[in-house]
Amino acid sequence: MTEEKTGKSTGRSGETEEDEAKEKVKMTGTAAVESAGAAETVAEEEKAYIHWLYQAVGVGSRGFLRSLAAFGTPRELYRLTVSGALSEKVSERYGKKAAKMAEFSKGYDVIGMYERMRERGIFLVTEDEPQFPERLSRIPDKPYAIYFAGRLPQAEKKAVAVIGARECTAYGRYMAEQFGAAFAKAGIQVISGMARGIDGIGQTAALKEGGYSLGVLGCGVDICYPRDNRALYETLLAEGGVCSEYPPGTEPRAVLFPPRNRIISGLCDAVLVVEAREKSGTLITVDMALEQGREVYALPGRATDPLSGGCNRLIRQGAGLAASPEEVLEEIMGGAGKGSFAAAKGQAVQGRLVFLEGVQGELWEILDFNPLPAQELQRRYEEKYGKTVALPVMFKELLELCAGGYAGQVGGGYFMRIMKT
Repeated sequence: MTEEKTGKSTGRSGETEEDEAKEKVKMTGTAAVESAGAAETVAEEEKAYIHWLYQAVGVGSRGFLRSLAAFGTPRELYRLTVSGALSEKVSERYGKKAAKMAEFSKGYDVIGMYERMRERGIFLVTEDEPQFPERLSRIPDKPYAIYFAGRLPQAEKKAVAVIGARECTAYGRYMAEQFGAAFAKAGIQVISGMARGIDGIGQTAALKEGGYSLGVLGCGVDICYPRDNRALYETLLAEGGVCSEYPPGTEPRAVLFPPRNRIISGLCDAVLVVEAREKSGTLITVDMALEQGREVYALPGRATDPLSGGCNRLIRQGAGLAASPEEVLEEIMGGAGKGSFAAAKGQAVQGRLVFLEGVQGELWEILDFNPLPAQELQRRYEEKYGKTVALPVMFKELLELCAGGYAGQVGGGYFMRIMKT
């Protein structure tokens, strides 16, 4: 064929212009991939210096960390630190801290330490990255970066914080389980602090229903605190996630927990308080949630119950009354989530103990989460149903309820309600 017939010209090696064009595109594509890879490597290197900085500065030094931003990037700060120039630049107030940074950095392998952290399944994400939680990026005093293991929450899904007392009542335990399970069934992410009591109970219930939960820790993500929640911690790593603004290896300290509460509320659309005393650390999270513009709900309780004092006060001050999971779901999800809400509501109804019949079912209805004497139960039974029940018969039915796990016996003649979930 001639060049005129083919409409193509050949190069010096016999290749056509079309071949050359394809080769150029191929080379450009390869260069783009290599460039993207190089950019990613640079980004990871920068995060390695951020990891160094967080460790070198130490926890509880957020003011010092902010002041260091004036001297350049973390990489530049590292160079200033190891050269000794940083001590000359900072104010007298921070002189000792700069000296400690220099001492910490002697022989520190920036890239190697970061890579070892990554190998352990721990990641660092900064506010400039797409995977940084969108809700968190909009709060005042947001963290510059957070560490996490497992998965972070999905921005497109609703999230609720379930929080409350560590030493909760049987009533609080049951309600935390009900709300946690209902949120999971409706596709709502449950965020909490993995603490004993309400926090851990709500998260465990959500995970049991196949939902997502995130534990926000007041220590490094490689530390399980409290130790009692080891099973929950392992499940979160496998099926949900844990995060912290503190570097791995940071031991839990009382001073670290109040700041982490702003992250719990910041990651959510709403906060639910299940049980809290009048003066409770839980209310710190509520204050932060209100500053961040989050909705706050509280579970009502008896006026005489100390663990309901904080919740009742919140309701008096305008918090949403969380009478049932269904009501809170309807408010949080609105019209967009009617299908999921209906499904969750239906499943919640199926979980009630409607199959208890006869005297057992009637007795279960009058049992309370607080232990009551047999004589009081007999009085309530007669008042509610308009008929009498002999004490021996009542004892027999109550003991069968206890054997089935639906009631608990306390001090011989006292009985209380226990909920199966």
